[in-house]
Amino acid sequence: MLKQSGMQGINSIIRTIFYFFSGIVTVLVFLLILNNYSFGSVVEDISTRDLGFGPSDIYFKDYDVSLLSNSPEDLEVKYGYEIFINTPKHLGVESGNDVGYVGNSLSCNNCHLLGGTKAYAAPLIGITNRFPQFRGRENRIGTIEDRVNGCMERSMNGRMMSVDQKEMKALISYLTWLGRFAPKDGRIEGEGFVELELPDRPVDMENGKYIFLNTCIECHGSDGQGRRWKGSKQIQYPPLWGPNSYNNGAGMARVITSAQFIKANMPYGTTYLKPFLTDEQAYDVAGYINQQSRPVKPKLDLDFPDLTKKPVSTPYPPFLDSFSLEQHQQGPFLAIMQYYEKEYGLKKSN
Repeated sequence: MLKQSGMQGINSIIRTIFYFFSGIVTVLVFLLILNNYSFGSVVEDISTRDLGFGPSDIYFKDYDVSLLSNSPEDLEVKYGYEIFINTPKHLGVESGNDVGYVGNSLSCNNCHLLGGTKAYAAPLIGITNRFPQFRGRENRIGTIEDRVNGCMERSMNGRMMSVDQKEMKALISYLTWLGRFAPKDGRIEGEGFVELELPDRPVDMENGKYIFLNTCIECHGSDGQGRRWKGSKQIQYPPLWGPNSYNNGAGMARVITSAQFIKANMPYGTTYLKPFLTDEQAYDVAGYINQQSRPVKPKLDLDFPDLTKKPVSTPYPPFLDSFSLEQHQQGPFLAIMQYYEKEYGLKKSN
């Protein structure tokens, strides 16, 4: 009996020890899970899902035009996509049009990557839902056709199309088709470009050149003139300066805008989740690229009738402030931003 009682006591002690250590293990596991799913991680997971890297994300919807039928409506969408990808072929001087609407070698796809479906590469999913829209550069409400023509005159260094032109209608059909999964207001996560922590200094041109020669020349060449598809006149990687690039009135001619695009997308294949360059490197190489020669858009003095709406890194005058043209082109930009906040109560980001 005593022997049995002793055995029961030992078993009780063993059970107590087992439950004690089981409790410790449970707490440790719970703490480990809590650590892995901290608020920062949860935000990152949600961000990952919402911005193009999750199965339910809008960037993972069906945007494959090859799956469309040959109905008149679908054929127009497919034609719009073809124009979007190979713009000079259809709207350039070699297209057979009486007028070359595209004046350089760029295509829409060079700025709006993956057919306008890449997060933080100025995606165009839902864009038609956001128009009509007020634009500070014109200081009026404009249509989606106005916005396309703005790109034609600036990024494409060309000229405006008529709104009832077949190429314009096809482009709008493609853009409308891209927005069929977008919310009613067209607002999506990953619009525009990533935020950038601006260095409080001018662009370092030597560092920008070094980054360009060590990061960008594989695609864009040491002369910045890009690369054509082998055996073709079509551009694979676009020229970044010179007569076949965007003019100085384009949004990409602004150092801040260009740096934001570069940070999340360059070298090609980079995503905003895993940038290759730091903010300072993107800033310097954007400044270096935009100090090279490029076409000059006429009548730039007509831009931004309300000069308070002019971005601080716009590379051409006039301005409402006394900062030099060189500072508006190369920075530092924070002092200019502080001036507009103090004098006009405006918080500018570019």
